Amino acid sequence: MLLGRKYCIIVFLIMVLLPIVTWGQDGKKAKKWSLDGYLKNLQNTWIEDFDNNWIIWNSINNRLDFKWYPNNKMYATIGIRNQLQFGQLIQVVPDYDKMLDNDYGFFDLTKVIGNNDNYVLFSNIDRLYFKYTANKIEFQIGRQRINWGRNLVWNPNDIFNSFSYFDFDYEERPGSDAVLLQYYPNYTSSIQLACKLDHNNDVTMAALYKFNKWNYDMQFMGGVMLEDIVLGAGWAGQIAGSGFRGEFSCFINTDNSIDTTATLIASIDWDYTFKNSLYIHASALYNNNGTTGNAGFRPIFINEDITAKNLTLSRASLFGQVTYPVSPLVTAGIASIFNPYDLSAFAGPSVDISLRDDLYLFFMGQIFTGAAGTEYGGYGTLFYIRLKWSF
Repeated sequence: MLLGRKYCIIVFLIMVLLPIVTWGQDGKKAKKWSLDGYLKNLQNTWIEDFDNNWIIWNSINNRLDFKWYPNNKMYATIGIRNQLQFGQLIQVVPDYDKMLDNDYGFFDLTKVIGNNDNYVLFSNIDRLYFKYTANKIEFQIGRQRINWGRNLVWNPNDIFNSFSYFDFDYEERPGSDAVLLQYYPNYTSSIQLACKLDHNNDVTMAALYKFNKWNYDMQFMGGVMLEDIVLGAGWAGQIAGSGFRGEFSCFINTDNSIDTTATLIASIDWDYTFKNSLYIHASALYNNNGTTGNAGFRPIFINEDITAKNLTLSRASLFGQVTYPVSPLVTAGIASIFNPYDLSAFAGPSVDISLRDDLYLFFMGQIFTGAAGTEYGGYGTLFYIRLKWSF
């Protein structure tokens, strides 16, 4: 126990002091490498029922991104997340430390450094890859993010590392232990081949062809995700100055012991910014095998449960967002998701304040409503206050 406490103190000091030391270094010395990241504190309040106990906890999160450029053909990076959580959540959620210690990649790069009934300190390497470029070919191997999605909310084409929209504090999104090969026939097209292994030794492997036609970026993909054959396509362009994107994937299960009915996941996305900087954004998601009744409760904050095949358990979901810069330093907005079948909904009001170029204050609420057994019923209400310093 004493060793564990000493280890916790050392790691916590590194989280706080290393950014300060790096910030004070002479940038001229870092010609072939760079180190940046952030340090932030997130205050969380979870109110399942306003008449009962409120659960309050804190997350101190430090990120370090080290990049090395030995020459103009090679590039290597390592990204580390260090997080200290303390407060009531650790006390009321059984085995909370085990939830944080799960690593879903082929390599176990997540470690709980110390914990007791009041805190959990863990570290996670979510980027660790090498990249080599030669003429029109790029090769990447290691833990990386392979982002084939086109839309801003739901991504049926993102079969390698899907994420939960509600996990807003993880800006970088999870990565995969994978190999990625890219070939660029010309400056408007590319051919990508990717293969991923997960913690169960399951394989996701696919190819994607991306090109530009009629001023639209278009793509077609095909491959295997776990036990499914996947075929998909997507596009991104503009209509009358507004962004217009879409993507769909068809999943055909190869396990003859279960229903082999294909699952079609499709989403469409539109956004527009007015001259006064008012921003509006709308999106829709369709799942042909989704339920038209109560969608049921599931852990929407945990990325393990989210795949491109089950972005929603409902037949359809609708998204809307409005943001507006109240002043040059303050942006306010609200986002919402609605299940039209079980009538459950989510609303996320937010205010983002720039205190200076590298320091931000953020306020957000996550309000879930719905009857028991619906998609968004049962979560209650969460409020967040975040102070973030980037270096």
